[in-house]
Amino acid sequence: MTACAIETTAEDDDDAGKQGGNAGWPTGFTITANGAYAARLAGAGDALCVERWTLDGPEPYAVPLPLGQPEEPGTQLLPLADGRVLVARRVDGRRNTFSLLYPTGPATGELQLGAVEAPGSERLVLLPPSPDGICAYAMCVGPDTTTLWLVAGGAFGPEQVAEVKGRCTGGVWLDRTGRMLALDRRLDGGPVKAVAIDLERGGEVTPLLQITEGSDDRLLLADPDSGLLLIRSDAPSPGHDRLGWGVLGSLLPVRFPECLRLDDAAVTPFAVQPGQVLMPESCAVALRIDAAAGSWVGVWQPSSRRMAQLAAPQGWLAGAGLWTAEGVLRLPYATAEAPCGLAGLELPPEPEPEPEPVTVAEEPRVCRPVPLQQAPLTDRRPAG
Repeated sequence: MTACAIETTAEDDDDAGKQGGNAGWPTGFTITANGAYAARLAGAGDALCVERWTLDGPEPYAVPLPLGQPEEPGTQLLPLADGRVLVARRVDGRRNTFSLLYPTGPATGELQLGAVEAPGSERLVLLPPSPDGICAYAMCVGPDTTTLWLVAGGAFGPEQVAEVKGRCTGGVWLDRTGRMLALDRRLDGGPVKAVAIDLERGGEVTPLLQITEGSDDRLLLADPDSGLLLIRSDAPSPGHDRLGWGVLGSLLPVRFPECLRLDDAAVTPFAVQPGQVLMPESCAVALRIDAAAGSWVGVWQPSSRRMAQLAAPQGWLAGAGLWTAEGVLRLPYATAEAPCGLAGLELPPEPEPEPEPVTVAEEPRVCRPVPLQQAPLTDRRPAG
């Protein structure tokens, strides 16, 4: 199963403020990379507590993890593959503390992990769940430098693992081991470019997207099985972002399908069908569609010239969901009658192709994504 969720904040600048600066947030609902668990802040007003969802059983169920005092609305959560939930809290305006919550019978256990200082001009953001399900990472974003921290899964509490020049946003894992991380970086006031960070080699930075020299090129989602990349860029129409797709390391150009452009609606991908090894054009992509009338779901494949639009279940935690390898899209929802639900939508059949007109306008094409070159996708940890 593949899902994506990452959080950004209202104080973030244009780097993530453009629609789709990253694919999942702000849903407030985060799913592990293997689709087994999820976490969110539940409750209302000042009575907020962490709630863990179990998604891989016959029926989904939620377990509240309350502590002696409620959580602040800005608390960040990240579920781990063992069922524990990482909690990041900002204290005194600059200190970020981390702990793991887990159920212990009728009570909630808490394991404190330590803290990371972030001065007032910086902010700390949890990165998406690591594919290994064990480690958890955060990035501390400053005006000119971004530092990456391993905040869970290490031996001695939070530890800095990389320092990247420039202001970074986003965050997408490129492999199944949790070694290669893509970030959207603005360097010295220039355009935003997605880069690959090798956490096994001290944070070595490699260009990932360079569609045109002056375009803003952001990576929204990546599927390691097929190599499919979901990209947002203004390369085909400067000043106006378009949703496109490419293949990691491919010689083919990035494409920007017309069917992904909707009038008066924003379209953001949030999940890619896994298991389509070396078949990026066959991957189903789930998209969140936001308009004045509300939010609903789009489903699209790179091989298709159409995007199917489907009604979301009532109470959908908009922007959250995951695919099974068999092509079922599972969408979490919560209502007063069903506080923990998971709706399944089948991949709709491809409609019969319509006759093409005599003259066909070719989709805009631009340069290919730059291969990772010196950052090979190998295991994060040495053998033994």
